[in-house]
Amino acid sequence: MMFENIPKVKAGIVAVSRDCFPESLSVNRRRALVEAYRAKYDAADIYECPVCIVESEIHMQQALEDVKKAGCNALVVYLGNFGPEISETLLAKHFDGPKMFVAAAEETSDSLVGGRGDAYCGMLNASYNLKLRNVRAYIPEYPVGTALECADMIHEFLPVARAVIGLNGLKIISFGPRPLNFLACNAPIKQLYNLGVEIEENSELDLFEAFHKHKDDERIPQVVADMEKELGAGNQKPEILPKLAQYELTLLDWVKEHKGYRDYVCIAGKCWPAFQTQFGFVPCYVNSRLTGRGIPVSCEVDIYGALSEFIGACVSEDAVTLLDINNTVPADMYEECIEGKFDYTQKDTFMGFHCGNTCSSKLSACSMKYQMIMARTLPEEVTQGTLEGDIIPGDITFFRLQSTADAKLRAYVAQGEVLPVATKSFGSIGVFAIPQMGRFYRHVLIEGNYPHHGAVAFGHFGKSLFEVFKLIGVKPGEIGFNQPKWMRYQTENPFE
Repeated sequence: MMFENIPKVKAGIVAVSRDCFPESLSVNRRRALVEAYRAKYDAADIYECPVCIVESEIHMQQALEDVKKAGCNALVVYLGNFGPEISETLLAKHFDGPKMFVAAAEETSDSLVGGRGDAYCGMLNASYNLKLRNVRAYIPEYPVGTALECADMIHEFLPVARAVIGLNGLKIISFGPRPLNFLACNAPIKQLYNLGVEIEENSELDLFEAFHKHKDDERIPQVVADMEKELGAGNQKPEILPKLAQYELTLLDWVKEHKGYRDYVCIAGKCWPAFQTQFGFVPCYVNSRLTGRGIPVSCEVDIYGALSEFIGACVSEDAVTLLDINNTVPADMYEECIEGKFDYTQKDTFMGFHCGNTCSSKLSACSMKYQMIMARTLPEEVTQGTLEGDIIPGDITFFRLQSTADAKLRAYVAQGEVLPVATKSFGSIGVFAIPQMGRFYRHVLIEGNYPHHGAVAFGHFGKSLFEVFKLIGVKPGEIGFNQPKWMRYQTENPFE
């Protein structure tokens, strides 16, 4: 399936110059930066603003108009020398999109008289003026470098910019209130509006009506055939595929008809307690298919879970999933399969699980089955529709963006891996290992009052996600991470 529903970033590079410094420094250094980027990365990622070197407010207006005309949705302000802090920060203020500041290092010891640019100094003034104007900008960890180093910094900016652009054009579509006796994933939606995200809240009855209107839809056989191809030998419930196809078409048509003026969409769906008895199946497999093509669908009306998944999809440009931080790894499994083979304690490991919402490309093998937990109290035939299998081993990033009960933004990011260990369990599930997970579990997840759902990106994307959370307004002290053993958490007992 085609991966879609995320932005394409085009970053406009605008060089700036303080009028008492040689303009040629900024011209030549910008040219070298662009050449270095195009030699190493996709040239379509960037646009070199040729109109002017920004030295004044008039130049700022000309450059702003030029990058807009070129279709740039992200901005790189490049200090080729000290730079004009007023004009350059006005440029950032008036650009509608994510912006980055980066500066040129000095080239050689032979050019430290007539060719010294002092951008190292100018970056300090730029950062101060950005704060004065309440402009949030991405500034790399060490924002001064050679042409190639700055090219690498710009490339690292792109996934951050992609997520910010995506949020500014996102609509979350939800169906139904959270399930009864399920307060965990409920959170105030005020912060969604603060982030620039729209939300459309619908009744389950609206969805049910739309589903029935898709009965005998002529497209159902085509979708069923695609499902059969995807499932292969794992197609153990062929009788349920027409209903699942009908539901998939219902969601896709709903997205198309309700997208409105927004560019991107994700869904927070309902899956119990009445869903399966009324629809006659569970939606897990359909959720996995949509998420696999870039339209994240969270379970249990987890609005901030869907939001987190969307951010992960933008950053990774790949499928993500949403899992329960679910259960411990039994001692005998740890001793047999992990101890001595991997550098993790038992408390560093846990199982991430959900009923069957992880797309097939992220499972070692998959089978269409029924939802065992629901089937304990319901007829098995109405709980069919889960996609089960062990999650593929490899690097992962566990993360979540959340609004607290008093409507403050909070987030966490933790890098780890899925181990090549058979789970011997059910659902979409894997044996996860995160360094110092036990302490992270206690002093970030529990102490931070996070729900049990976490988004999972397949790869190590902690650096980009951390920068995204900073750039959208999460205070650095409110971004939790799995701290190394020598770094004590604020709430950690020092006498342990």
